[in-house]
Amino acid sequence: MTKPIVEIHDYDPGWANEFEREKQKIGAILGNHALAIEHIGSTSVKGLASKPIIDIMVGMANLESALSFAKSFRKIGYEYVPIEKFKDRLFFRKGLWRQGTCHLHICEFNGSEWKDMLLFRDYLRAHPEAAAEYASLKQLLAAKHTYERSTYTKEKEPFIKKILMKGHVESE
Repeated sequence: MTKPIVEIHDYDPGWANEFEREKQKIGAILGNHALAIEHIGSTSVKGLASKPIIDIMVGMANLESALSFAKSFRKIGYEYVPIEKFKDRLFFRKGLWRQGTCHLHICEFNGSEWKDMLLFRDYLRAHPEAAAEYASLKQLLAAKHTYERSTYTKEKEPFIKKILMKGHVESE
């Protein structure tokens, strides 16, 4: 088994197109069960360096009903991955373990997970200086934790929390 490598790539405008292709496939499966499908994560922020993994978030009224689509998701390459720390979302991965090309997060539409993920994305889109700071942090952490993806992810958490706090304050 190959150990995953944390590798940050320069922004690729093709990421938006890849999201649109996946959105169409996911939307065709979920129909009106998907209240919204959003491109989230670093690949959704123009100009932001990122791991080349497209993060997709689907908002549904009933989170548990999403599991009934697991078989259909598998047909388009997504595997359900139960992750205990995700209390308010379901996670599906496209691609090999730790080498996925897309991550699908299914959340309750307008729930706290939904709102926070959009707030983080939108804050970075509206504040280029924060996006640049995040890019620098990710480059530093990727160099420091090249073979430790979970540590890389964990060490980004204080920055993410700081941005969410700023975003909440600005939206009040």
